[in-house]
Amino acid sequence: MNTALILNFAKQDLIERYSGSVLGGIWSFIIPLANIMIFVLIFSKIMGAKLSYFGVNFSEYSYSIYLVSGILAWNSFANILLRTTNLFKEKSSFITKVRINLVLLPIYILISESIIFALSLFFFLLFLLAIGFPITWHWLLVPLVYILQIMFAYGLGLLLATLSVFIKDIREFVKIIIQLWFWCTPIVYVVHILPEKLAFWFQLNPMYLIIIAYRDIIIRHQLPDLSIISSFFLVSLMLIIIAIKLLKKLEKDLRDFI
Repeated sequence: MNTALILNFAKQDLIERYSGSVLGGIWSFIIPLANIMIFVLIFSKIMGAKLSYFGVNFSEYSYSIYLVSGILAWNSFANILLRTTNLFKEKSSFITKVRINLVLLPIYILISESIIFALSLFFFLLFLLAIGFPITWHWLLVPLVYILQIMFAYGLGLLLATLSVFIKDIREFVKIIIQLWFWCTPIVYVVHILPEKLAFWFQLNPMYLIIIAYRDIIIRHQLPDLSIISSFFLVSLMLIIIAIKLLKKLEKDLRDFI
């Protein structure tokens, strides 16, 4: 599969999201902007809690900043995982007619979701600038953390996509797991409210580590724990290798079974 085809898939994916609507692709800008406005304007009034580690008094918007810095990353991760898991089923008619590289096929989802994430992050950055929240050089590390995030989502999604062809229940199972996973990750709540005995178990949650890394960069203006980042990279890389090996081993049966 060549680069042009992958980019065309990504382009079509963004267009088809809002096909038939009057504004079309403009919704790709409007929806991220609307989400940021909802998180900031509504949650800042309803749950305007002052988080102690901000270091500056942004009490009116503290919860909104805390929430958005985690939920943008989570939404991108959840969308990539869920869509990649369903990919072979959704593209079954295309896969059976065209000889394509199944390992590379999910890349168009990564591109599409990354564009939406970048737009959302851009609007979030504009908001932070508007309220005078400090923007430091640490923001340059956000793309690095995001790359690690999509590596993990791609590896896990590809593994589940392969298995879901043979085990149909996996697609429904993943929908439930994503919902449970969301509430097991400190996105809408502060992890410090939980009992200390749960801290170890939370550290086993990969997305907990990623969300903490984003907040280290955006809120605390500090480097993420490099040992955790390195470990996360190795785990994601191993997951991708396992997923690719499994797909290669089952590819013939997959194409026949799909």
